[in-house]
Amino acid sequence: MQGTQRKNIKPGIMVQVVKKEDQRTGKLTDGCVKDILTNSASHPHGIKVRLEDGTVGRVKNIIPK
Repeated sequence: MQGTQRKNIKPGIMVQVVKKEDQRTGKLTDGCVKDILTNSASHPHGIKVRLEDGTVGRVKNIIPK
């Protein structure tokens, strides 16, 4: 599932994000959502979130349970 719609993302779900410094390489980081930082309903590059370990990035994939 894509991470471009805010309604698909809830605190506590597992996601893959791309950090700002990894945008060129596309390296993904796995983690659990702590906070949703994007206010709009959607974003073409992914909703920006803060993971529980403090990492900030844009959601590329939502990991199913």
